[in-house]
Amino acid sequence: MPRYTLEQIGYLLLTKAAVCGPAGVRIVRLLVDTGSAYTIMPLEVLESIGCSPALSAERVRIITGSGYLIAPRVQVSWFQCLGRKDDRMEVVAHTLPIGSVVDGLLGMDFLGPSGAKILLAERAIELPSRSDRAKGAFGESA
Repeated sequence: MPRYTLEQIGYLLLTKAAVCGPAGVRIVRLLVDTGSAYTIMPLEVLESIGCSPALSAERVRIITGSGYLIAPRVQVSWFQCLGRKDDRMEVVAHTLPIGSVVDGLLGMDFLGPSGAKILLAERAIELPSRSDRAKGAFGESA
């Protein structure tokens, strides 16, 4: 199972990702966040790659530290993180407060289906290959 080292700042674990749209590719720094249902990208990044949140018809309700927020969900051409590349992934457009050490959040919509195993003591994350995930936890076929 491939293992990826995470950057640690205090108690936070971070990783980098690439996100692509019709106008280009951007590299972003993301907080590995098991408390976030969604992967969240800054509006400015999405605009710069040609995926305008203003044109999105779909909205989701998210909980933040200051209450509820309705944010656009945007489809990107592809999203690559921790050795996995997802075509046409949907992300939520929301810019985190100024002073954040990250650009966005890597949420459970990516981590869960990936079968991610977070190794806190090692500051690492393991993601089984797609064929390993299809076999299931005990090697049986899904």
